[in-house]
Amino acid sequence: MQYLILLMLGLAMFPLGAEARSLALTFDDGLDPRKTPQAAQWNTQLLAGLEADGITAMLFPSLVHAGSAEGLALVQQWSAKGHAVGNHTSHHRNLGSPKVELESFLADVMAADSVLNVLPTFVPMLRFPYLKEGDTREKRDGMRTWMTDNGYRSAPVSIDASDWYYNSVYLDLTGKGDTKDLETLKPAYLAHLLDRAAYYDSLAVGLLGRSPAHVLLLHTNAINADWLTDVLDAFTGQGWELVTPETAFRDPLYSATPDVLPAGESIVWALAREAGLEGLRYPAEDSVYEEPILRAAGLVP
Repeated sequence: MQYLILLMLGLAMFPLGAEARSLALTFDDGLDPRKTPQAAQWNTQLLAGLEADGITAMLFPSLVHAGSAEGLALVQQWSAKGHAVGNHTSHHRNLGSPKVELESFLADVMAADSVLNVLPTFVPMLRFPYLKEGDTREKRDGMRTWMTDNGYRSAPVSIDASDWYYNSVYLDLTGKGDTKDLETLKPAYLAHLLDRAAYYDSLAVGLLGRSPAHVLLLHTNAINADWLTDVLDAFTGQGWELVTPETAFRDPLYSATPDVLPAGESIVWALAREAGLEGLRYPAEDSVYEEPILRAAGLVP
């Protein structure tokens, strides 16, 4: 099976116990000042937070989120700061939906590529929207073949999270000026990210016999713009080493092609499913899991 091949490769290239836990930061979507008045401010905060800690990240813009001239100028700022830029498609469609055909999805990938590939730090790597890589074998394998034929690589994550949901709660509380509940939300958010990182790391160790170089999924949003320094401090405080996405994606884990349907989610989750591990929730990360936690904390109705 695929995960056994990975195990042998991983143990050869990354000896057990030789590496501390490490992760790279990747950000999805991008920001459009036409739609979000605070877009430029949030973009500046994200880049400043990364620079302050000497962190190189990777941005995966979707044209529907950052497709205006103003939004693309914000993407260019990431490239100018030395952060790699990948492809997150044009319309951010869910390839796991029966309504999305392979041909239209490929058109979205190529449309985004034609806009983004002029950036000096562009890398031909595809981050699937919603981490969904196809609900049929035809779509999953069709994308894998297209990427191989066109010099693209998939850009999976190993650590998935629900920062998008916490961001919606953050925006609601910010809009109300509720500083007290924001003080409660911050440790809950940091605990969520650390919990998900620990979960996927444990899952990976069980499958691979080692802790891989992890790739964390975050989004270009308000909560990360305002609390990125806290996020970085939380991870380094728990002994995580921050590495570049270029370094992380060299880990053999990210070359895996799990034979599962529907395809997608965290690459570690997909390998665990391929291995027949029981108890995996689906979808792997969603508001349905986080809402009860925040309700118990009095942060959502």
